[in-house]
Amino acid sequence: MLSTLSRLRELIWQDWIWFPPGLGWADLQDHDGKVYPKIGDLWFTLPVALGFLLIRQVFERTVGTPMAGLLGVKDKHRVSAAPNPALEAYFCRTSKHPEQSCIESLSKQSGYSVRQVQRWFRRRRNHDRPSKVKKFQEASWRFTFYLIAFFAGLWALIDKPWFWDMKEMWTGFPKMPLLPSQYWYYMLELGFYVSLVLSVATDVKRKDFKEQIVHHVATILLISFSWLVNYIRAGTLIMLVHDTSDSLMESAKIFNYAGWRRTCNFFFTMFAAVFIVTRLVILPFWIIHTTWVYPLTLYPAFPGFYFFNGLLIVLQCLHVFWAILILRMVVKFLPGNHIVADERSDHEESETEDEDAEHSRKAVSKNGHALNGHMPLNNNHGKME
Repeated sequence: MLSTLSRLRELIWQDWIWFPPGLGWADLQDHDGKVYPKIGDLWFTLPVALGFLLIRQVFERTVGTPMAGLLGVKDKHRVSAAPNPALEAYFCRTSKHPEQSCIESLSKQSGYSVRQVQRWFRRRRNHDRPSKVKKFQEASWRFTFYLIAFFAGLWALIDKPWFWDMKEMWTGFPKMPLLPSQYWYYMLELGFYVSLVLSVATDVKRKDFKEQIVHHVATILLISFSWLVNYIRAGTLIMLVHDTSDSLMESAKIFNYAGWRRTCNFFFTMFAAVFIVTRLVILPFWIIHTTWVYPLTLYPAFPGFYFFNGLLIVLQCLHVFWAILILRMVVKFLPGNHIVADERSDHEESETEDEDAEHSRKAVSKNGHALNGHMPLNNNHGKME
């Protein structure tokens, strides 16, 4: 067993898998005072991630909550659903949104009327939704990190030649000494994304939850791989591009929760413009071009080359997906000057939605225009959760 694992390890770390021909792990050995990235360095990101989780808890309580109060962010009063074993079992095991035929069956099982069953499920769904203050705390925390990370990355890169000429990221590869600024930039970024994965169970879940998980995992793999094989110059540029627009999105959310509609719309418009420029123009046509097309003029392709660029393509596909959602949001609020609606979020159902829907059904049925007894509920357009 041990010999099999040893042979497998030797195969995985073969030079030809990770580097162009003639180069290998021996080129990343420290010498003459020059330091290079090491596999063991990545373990440091675990305490960094745990540190971020602790700092986040302190930040949300000492900064996020008071800031929410100053900006007038308040949670709506929620009426709790009365305990009912039959309805609770269906809610947890079958569906949170029962069909009309199921509602009638549940009405008989629970002893509630159809209207009471509908109201119970609405209140139970609202109970599981995160409060506005929690969403404000999360947005303010991410805004703070992304803003600091952007300026830290800009400080670490602005005087580097590969910031202005991306072809310079391959000069001397892989024998490029590790700079202290690069080390800390990498550890903080990777630690933050690891903390996002660790906190995924308690964070606000959106409709693109699966895409977010894919994004976080691909980002962690991309940062880790670029560290291992000293693609650090490319990695720092990729991280900076991502941090550029994220703080704008979080600021738009902050002002949305505070009810500052014009300010929210302004920051969201800025975010949309920066997102499209950085993620759909700079990243694919400058950075990915320099990591995919240009290296082939210097080295033949190798497995690590395909792995790195494959992860970048995964991220790029997610960027296109999110760009479509962003454009849909922009189209919604620009003509009517309404607040932007986040396509990734569901909204909290109000206590009057079922009543309004029921009145509409009765009115339409009276006129003979009902369609299978269903009418659309209020759509609450114009909310960004």
